[in-house]
Amino acid sequence: MYPATFATSAPDRPAVVMGVSGTVVTYRELDERSNQFAHHLRRLEVGPNDVVAVLMDNNPRYHEVAWGVRRIGRYFTPVNTHLTAEEVAYILNDSRATVLVANEGMLQVAAGLTPDVVPGVRHRLFVGPTLPGWADYDEAVSREVRTPVPDESEGDVMQYSSGTTGRPKGIRRPLTGAPMNLDQDPVVPFLRAIGLGEAATYLSPAPLYHSAPIHWTMGVHRLGGTVVVMEKFDVESALELIERYRVTHTQMVPTMFVRMLKADAAIRTRHDLSSLKHVVHAAAPCPVDVKRRMIDWWGPIISEFYSSSEGAGATFVTAAEWLEHPGTVGRSMLGTLHVLDDDGNELPPGRIGTIWADVPGRFDYLNDADHAGDRPGDRGWTTVGDVGYLDEDGYLYLTDRKAYMIISGGVNIYPQEVEDVLIGHPRVHDVAVFGVPNREFGEEVKAVIQPDTMANVGPDLQAELIAYCRERLAGYKCPRSVDFEATLPRSENGKLYKRRLKDRYWASAALTDAQRGIG
Repeated sequence: MYPATFATSAPDRPAVVMGVSGTVVTYRELDERSNQFAHHLRRLEVGPNDVVAVLMDNNPRYHEVAWGVRRIGRYFTPVNTHLTAEEVAYILNDSRATVLVANEGMLQVAAGLTPDVVPGVRHRLFVGPTLPGWADYDEAVSREVRTPVPDESEGDVMQYSSGTTGRPKGIRRPLTGAPMNLDQDPVVPFLRAIGLGEAATYLSPAPLYHSAPIHWTMGVHRLGGTVVVMEKFDVESALELIERYRVTHTQMVPTMFVRMLKADAAIRTRHDLSSLKHVVHAAAPCPVDVKRRMIDWWGPIISEFYSSSEGAGATFVTAAEWLEHPGTVGRSMLGTLHVLDDDGNELPPGRIGTIWADVPGRFDYLNDADHAGDRPGDRGWTTVGDVGYLDEDGYLYLTDRKAYMIISGGVNIYPQEVEDVLIGHPRVHDVAVFGVPNREFGEEVKAVIQPDTMANVGPDLQAELIAYCRERLAGYKCPRSVDFEATLPRSENGKLYKRRLKDRYWASAALTDAQRGIG
């Protein structure tokens, strides 16, 4: 089952509804348009090792592009729309993308992706106004037939994640070459388990370039449901869309919960949310008090899952279970979890260590296959470096995330990438970047700088360094604040003891909260 199934059985059913514009894409339209794009890719001779990259904000055409690639058994890579042209170029070059589809919302970045910057991209297709050097997507694709390609087979998403270092890595799973069918999509059994089907309406509030939104929305299409896509999340719009379309399911991140709880009471109580049957949250740890308040508001329909783009294990916990085990991210629903110390020894319940998973299947990091999952010895287990512990009942609790990775509003930020930029500033002698507490976003980016001389420190230098970073990286990756130290803690062999700095800030934040009576 996939869009073609429902193009026959329910052709006029909405497959996609855009939240702000109200634009509807029916199953017939999604099937026909994705077929046309699939035929066009065949005409472009997209080979088995080629990648189609998608640089588009949330819009009505996103899924036809994704399904078109998937229907010819190829990889497609959704690209983060907040990246600079330089950052996008790295992903395109690293993935060996030969086709790039962009839209009007990404006009400025797309214009910078010239042939000399991304020489491997042979075909550029633009959805929207004319862009020099790019083919008009509609003009090129509309000439194709609307029936399936004769050798239709399953493709896959090749998501980019930073993996074990600061540079983004493509997470690649082997293509099966199997015919299009439900069994090829691992998210479908989970969606069925939480009640998604033809009668369901799923609200997708996050950017489609993220792993869960693109996988979940395409999973809903396999089951015949309707996806309501928000162009951009805001509290009142989300609540209004739930009421207007009688939304039954949604997936959110804790930052969205925080913003909802902080909204005026008049906004929170204005809309009828009684259609909601199941809400799932993921992507970042949710503060215990935030989750309790959401359950009090929406009822015991809020579940949680923990996983990674790599699929290195997965857990799930219902609201009822969570209330009995506050703070847990659940028990394993994919493979067996193990908590190991630094020497690879398995730890008993309650002891903190690195989380490993014995899971079926395999992934590689593109161009870095030797480091896929950091597998210990010959046991075949995999990890993404998260730290936590299991209790006696097998419930997992996270105590850290990939050591120093920052999770701000559900988005992963890797300090090394920011450090590599800041160290290039002429006044920076040494730098440490890490996350510090933020009550709305979970964490925010902090930079501690050892300057060339302490005589230069002050607000002007702080502003200069933040601006310097924003010129070179996406804004969300850059520090929101900068502090200065005469010397950063390094060992004689040059190792930076970042934990000492980070612990100091987190301890200070905890003390401040305690003094305020918070927590």
